[in-house]
Amino acid sequence: MKYLLQIDFPFTGPFNNEFFEAMKDLAENISKEEGLVSKTWTENEETKEAGGIYVFDNINDANRYLEKHTKRLESFGFTNIRSKIFKINEELSAICKATY
Repeated sequence: MKYLLQIDFPFTGPFNNEFFEAMKDLAENISKEEGLVSKTWTENEETKEAGGIYVFDNINDANRYLEKHTKRLESFGFTNIRSKIFKINEELSAICKATY
């Protein structure tokens, strides 16, 4: 069973290509996380938010990463970090074109 981890937080920038350049090394580091299937990076310049949608192979890795990444974000000075973990219904998701 796969699990979805949703994280978002207030973010004042940078956005777009500057966001890519600023976060490229972090993305490469995150890509090596144990149990990570994928991460979709999110940003909303209008509402000043950023975050990510992660898929993990198991709940233990999702919880471990959530704790690790929350501490990382807090060390960068971010506050009001919101997160949720959901089980993924893979059969229904496949009908709607999800791939893992």
